[in-house]
Amino acid sequence: MMRSLLITWIVFVLAACGGEQKLTKNTGKQPDTLKVLSYNIHHANPPSRPGLIDLDAIARVINEQQPDFVALQEVDVHTGRSGRDVHEADVLAAKTGMHAFFAKAIPYDGGEYGIAILSRYPLKESHAYALPSVPDVKAEPRALCTVTVTLPEGRQLMIASTHLDVTKSDSNRILQTREISRILRQAAMPVILAGDMNAKEGSRAISILDSTFTRTCKNCPFTIPVEVPKSAIDFIMYRPAAAFRVVQHRVIPERYASDHLPVMATLIF
Repeated sequence: MMRSLLITWIVFVLAACGGEQKLTKNTGKQPDTLKVLSYNIHHANPPSRPGLIDLDAIARVINEQQPDFVALQEVDVHTGRSGRDVHEADVLAAKTGMHAFFAKAIPYDGGEYGIAILSRYPLKESHAYALPSVPDVKAEPRALCTVTVTLPEGRQLMIASTHLDVTKSDSNRILQTREISRILRQAAMPVILAGDMNAKEGSRAISILDSTFTRTCKNCPFTIPVEVPKSAIDFIMYRPAAAFRVVQHRVIPERYASDHLPVMATLIF
């Protein structure tokens, strides 16, 4: 009798444990693999072809990499040089099958010039922010834009694109990176930031971003100039650090379409 009760109890415990393991397995969410591309597209003008606008070349780069998100810089919208009827972000979205959000940094040549984000997923929310500059430093205004998406498993993610000041002094970039950090720290979800920072590793501006974000590379491969690259100024980064794992960071050796090499990061989220 005692032996029969013991066997019955063991079978019950094993069944209960097996059921609990199955429940945990079924309710646990699978990680997402995300591919993020950062690309300063030089308003789709190949440097070797002055005056030519070649959006097909930019779209080809994007389609070859099949990213989930693209942070674009130097994007023209309805300008004289790129076409009064051409919205470059929307054209690239159509050519890549993605969703687009454009943010103006400055009025330019009868239209607008700025930054954009392309997303494989529908955009739930989008925002544009003007970035600050030191009053006595003559420079183009700069911007930050963000989009929020919902991934297939239901998790939300924010993607941000920016293009920092290019002047020799670091003063504007310091103000701008502080403002970017302030804005994106308020996000109630994980954030991926990408763009042309016009600053190198070890600079004050990049150090400010490093205090808030984790970069997808250390001793990053160079991105400019395209023929014989000498500097890394295009970066991809994320927060919080625990939300992501970097699988790969690489610079794509595409030297025709723009004066910057595109940067790609593959992340587990």
